[in-house]
Amino acid sequence: MVSVVVLGLNRFGERVYEWLVDRDDADVLALLTDPSQYSTVEALQPELLVSAGFRHIVPDAVLSIPEKGAVNLHPSYLPYNRGANPNVWSIVESAPAGVSVHYMTADVDAGPIIARQEVPVRPDDDGRSLYRRLEDEQFDLFTECWPDIRDDSATEVEPEVMGTYHYKSEFTDLFELDHDAETTVGALIDKLRALTYPPYDNAYFVEDGERYYVELDITPESEREEGDGIHWNVPTYDGED
Repeated sequence: MVSVVVLGLNRFGERVYEWLVDRDDADVLALLTDPSQYSTVEALQPELLVSAGFRHIVPDAVLSIPEKGAVNLHPSYLPYNRGANPNVWSIVESAPAGVSVHYMTADVDAGPIIARQEVPVRPDDDGRSLYRRLEDEQFDLFTECWPDIRDDSATEVEPEVMGTYHYKSEFTDLFELDHDAETTVGALIDKLRALTYPPYDNAYFVEDGERYYVELDITPESEREEGDGIHWNVPTYDGED
């Protein structure tokens, strides 16, 4: 059995936490949700840290405490899309989407990769649907490689490329739509669907000093029922009033 402290903020972190709690080979000492709780790691001295949905940088002084290291679950195909909002950049930049489990170091999302899995981006994906699918794939990947993490026997994956990194500010810079900007239809569609994440308001344009928020809804024809939508019958003008 390995003693574990989980770092997690969202429903995904809770999912990983509950899975570990239910296991006989993990002694979960705590679920921490805020950087102010880092001192708890020092007090508990866990053998392993597991970060799932934790959006804060963990200092090296904390990472060095567990003897089996600290493991992070990241929703990207590392080393692509290190940093913030990887689901968005996989759509906007067509970088490979996926999930990874890696050891944590002082550099964000840059530690040795334990396992990774590509996840295809569908033509009807938006930011939310891709993120939800990445959550499920992250969970599956972590549970598959848990025995190697537990036994400290995981082998490292050697990436063949340098990858990419994005800051949160780059994401927010995408929000405002410029009426005068030149782009292609495909690039605009990708930008709008990447920023569509109900109930959050992301993409917008400004007209007469007021913001107008924009979301994109894409439905495959195969998912439409017969009779869906409105089909206008436009009469041909025959010259008569």
